[in-house]
Amino acid sequence: MPEKLKMHSPDLVQSNIDRIAEIFPNCVTEAHGADGKVTRKIDFDLLRQELSDEIVEGPLERYHLNWPGKREAMLAANAPIAKTLRPCREESVDFDTTQNLFIEGDNLEALKLLQETYLGKVKMIFIDPPYNTGEDFIYDDDYAENIDEYLIRSSQYGLDGERMVQNTEANGRFHSDWASMLFARLKIARNLLRDDGVLLMSIDHDELANAMKVTQEVFGQGNLCGLFVWEKKKKPSFLSASMGTVTDYIVAVAKDRFLSPPFSAGKVEDGKKFPFNNAGNSISTLVFQAKSVRFACDDGVIEPQDMSEGNIVTELLDRVEVKDSTNAAMFRLRGEWRYSQAKLDSFVTAGDEILISKIPFRPNYINRTGALKKTANLLSYRVNGVPTNEDATNEMRQIFGCDVMSHPKPSGLLKYFVRSVTMNSDIVVDFFAGSSTTAHAVWLQNLEDGMTRRFVMVQLNEEIKAETAQNGVGTNAIELLRKLGKSPTIAEISKERLRRCSTLVAAENPLLLQSRDLGFRVLKIDSSNMKDVYYFPQDTSQAMLGGLVDNIKPDRSGEDLLFQVLLDCGVDLGLPVRTEKIDHFEVFFVNDSEHASPDLIACFDPDVPESLVKAIAAKTPLRAVFRDQCFATDADKINVEQIFKQMSPNTQLKSL
Repeated sequence: MPEKLKMHSPDLVQSNIDRIAEIFPNCVTEAHGADGKVTRKIDFDLLRQELSDEIVEGPLERYHLNWPGKREAMLAANAPIAKTLRPCREESVDFDTTQNLFIEGDNLEALKLLQETYLGKVKMIFIDPPYNTGEDFIYDDDYAENIDEYLIRSSQYGLDGERMVQNTEANGRFHSDWASMLFARLKIARNLLRDDGVLLMSIDHDELANAMKVTQEVFGQGNLCGLFVWEKKKKPSFLSASMGTVTDYIVAVAKDRFLSPPFSAGKVEDGKKFPFNNAGNSISTLVFQAKSVRFACDDGVIEPQDMSEGNIVTELLDRVEVKDSTNAAMFRLRGEWRYSQAKLDSFVTAGDEILISKIPFRPNYINRTGALKKTANLLSYRVNGVPTNEDATNEMRQIFGCDVMSHPKPSGLLKYFVRSVTMNSDIVVDFFAGSSTTAHAVWLQNLEDGMTRRFVMVQLNEEIKAETAQNGVGTNAIELLRKLGKSPTIAEISKERLRRCSTLVAAENPLLLQSRDLGFRVLKIDSSNMKDVYYFPQDTSQAMLGGLVDNIKPDRSGEDLLFQVLLDCGVDLGLPVRTEKIDHFEVFFVNDSEHASPDLIACFDPDVPESLVKAIAAKTPLRAVFRDQCFATDADKINVEQIFKQMSPNTQLKSL
């Protein structure tokens, strides 16, 4: 039937709502229109909050999710911070060449710092946040402040050095604090995802309902992919008064569900048979066109007859002549079918193979497409080989020789998702890294299929306390780290696991070492490399003015400055870094190769001579960065600009 003309101009209101929904999906809600019907509307209060650096009041009656502290969490998510990432070579593996990152520090700060560089570039995010059982610790973000207070504090640690507080059920905002903590982080995480990216969140029954609601609030109602049920134990725990628990859940949400491919359990086997018959469906008649079916039986004539057997209903309604292994004319079958007539016709139009092997007729569709096979939402060691917590405990014992983490996730669980969601060169992020199981899974899957996925792990340097871990796990971890000369934190356990797994994987796969990235670059969140030069006039003395000439803190290295420049310029933090001494000056080359211009060349030494500037310009980098103190006068700076205009006019020239 021809499509009807609209007979009206475009609905610009709905078009504008669609545009707003792309940027702020949480601002799209449902409300009664002038005609009394419920339609999509913009929550202008929330939109005002997204565009404001102050808390906006003014709730209206509508369908939406709300809790105490939500607006403060939104404010904190949107507020900027004055922080940087400082490289730590001595704790890294293959620092100069690896593309994998381990970021130590608060994950809300880390997500904000990564926004410029990884905006819209991440394919998969997996997180395992605190389950909020009443014993878990959550991030104390201290939202009760205005924007000026937030900028001054810049998410610094409290006076007691803590960023984690125990969220007991005695807390009057037990669920609200947890929801606020999650909401702020999901808002920024969504920005990192590609348009076809997905986020997976592991959770138990305590906060499952709220986790799904908060996730849909951030990503939009229509982007929830579903809920995976993971059989985490082989034997139930009877701590609950109601029932033994053997499952946890993984909430799956897409940035845009229509652009995100299905979760894959591999490809459909070539030549796999899919029967048309499906007992229990309604009875209907299918028409098979002439020469549309291949017969694996002898040529001949089959008369109309009832071909039903057992619970399979099939009746041949027409005489069939099989000639040259196909049907010479059209025929009909009556029965209970898996496929509709429209689907059958699409098979025939596409030239797909339909096979009948014998009498009685049992038609089969033969799949030759190699299409992705959707995974089931049940993850079980019995059904699809997904390991359990018991397997994870054994895995950690093999790595460390003892139990050092309570309730670790098995690498096989994460490997299942890495395989089903990501492809070559994709980026995987976990900002509740724990012991970095996700990173381990990326390495294992890369070894299995030869791809080059990358990871970014984020973990707070949360102190391990013996009394808060079960069965002596905390004591084991503290003792292990003490022997290694490390501080007793979760971040140190995470990095140590990566070092050990890198060594283990390399030892087990020596022939693949040249083509696999088994390293990681440690970056630590710290205050800005720039001095705080914002003083009131009455607080400034003549003695201070000399120190304000150089705007860089004295304890910061050239490599510290390099990584702040990478952040500010939005350059990939995983690109190869090379340091070279040219005429006694330290010069950094980022992604330097014989076949392309470097992404960035930087020198932060003072008194840079013209010869070095020309040597850098001759490399025609995409970006060149110097320190203000590199040049004695403004005339020197102008000279540098002229050199680059002549030798490398396309270079972006910047200074600190």
